[in-house]
Amino acid sequence: MTCDFLPLAAPGVRTLHPYQPGKPESELRREYGLSDIIKLASNENPLGPSPKALVAVREALAGVARYPDGNGFELKTALSARLNTPIGALTLGNGSNDVLELAARAFLTPEHEAVFSEHAFAVYPIVTQAIGATARVAQANPPDHPMPYGHDPAALLNLINDRTRIVFIANPNNPTGTWLKTAELQTLLEAVPERVMVVVDEAYGEYVEATADCPNALHWLDRFPNLIITRTFSKAYGLAGLRVGYAVSHPQVADLLNRVRQPFNVNSLALVAATAALGDLEHLERSRTLNRAGMQQLQDACRQWGLSWLPSVGNFLCVDVGRSGREMFLELLKRGVIVRPVDNYGLPHFLRISIGSQAENARLIEVLGTVLKD
Repeated sequence: MTCDFLPLAAPGVRTLHPYQPGKPESELRREYGLSDIIKLASNENPLGPSPKALVAVREALAGVARYPDGNGFELKTALSARLNTPIGALTLGNGSNDVLELAARAFLTPEHEAVFSEHAFAVYPIVTQAIGATARVAQANPPDHPMPYGHDPAALLNLINDRTRIVFIANPNNPTGTWLKTAELQTLLEAVPERVMVVVDEAYGEYVEATADCPNALHWLDRFPNLIITRTFSKAYGLAGLRVGYAVSHPQVADLLNRVRQPFNVNSLALVAATAALGDLEHLERSRTLNRAGMQQLQDACRQWGLSWLPSVGNFLCVDVGRSGREMFLELLKRGVIVRPVDNYGLPHFLRISIGSQAENARLIEVLGTVLKD
């Protein structure tokens, strides 16, 4: 018996393409029989998690037969103190991807639209389409702009209409690394109608240097009640494998997000690890310092090769390799180096390279230099 279930699926799901993560090391081992592999594809922290987080996880293991605290009280309390925001303004998620989807489920319907930029994070179109809402994609900055391929505030505003319910803004943006500066984002927030939710995705906010003029959107939360800020413990805090993120918003908005949140969406190990990681400022600073040095290491190599890259305040660099990024990606795979092609983001000649340890960066530079000469 042959069944075709596609017609039974919701309209938005029928043509949906799943999110494609960075290639795992285990898959590369199976395909190429390699053992010496480095992964610089998913913007993970090369230092790993805080030692305090690992201790907290070990101590919590005996309790995994019990359901986690569905309200995440201890983590919310720690976040409230760190961010100086009410507990009622917080929504926890299974990674920040989860809270992005919560925002879409809470505010979008098939009659509504979401606005986001070209080359922005792939989850925005996925959650929009899955709900059946309409995606309106704003043209990004041109290649000769100071923030090439980054968000164009005027283009985003131009797409807002009576059907718009959400504007997604990644700041800094993945995969480009570009960002809207303080005055640009503030002007944009002032221009967006109050009935439109503005989701500012700050997944890489902990890596931002003070000199970059990349704003902390939390400072505007009291002024713009339609603002939702999303963050994650997957990047600078090194907890990508545990999946924990959060949103900060007006308490009434947080209440709506929590209404569509799945019960126990953050597991007990993630809750204790994130709480401990939040308190380890020394580890966070070591992570920032390592990223700063690694960014310089990779940029210096690009200068020597004559390659350009996009401005970045994250923990990755989007490099124009001057040829097919997909082909370059495959050549690097054969040599045990995993990076990220971004042709699916409309950047076919670029590779997104995560900043690794000093040794990992050196290996990447050696191998990429060899491939570029071929």
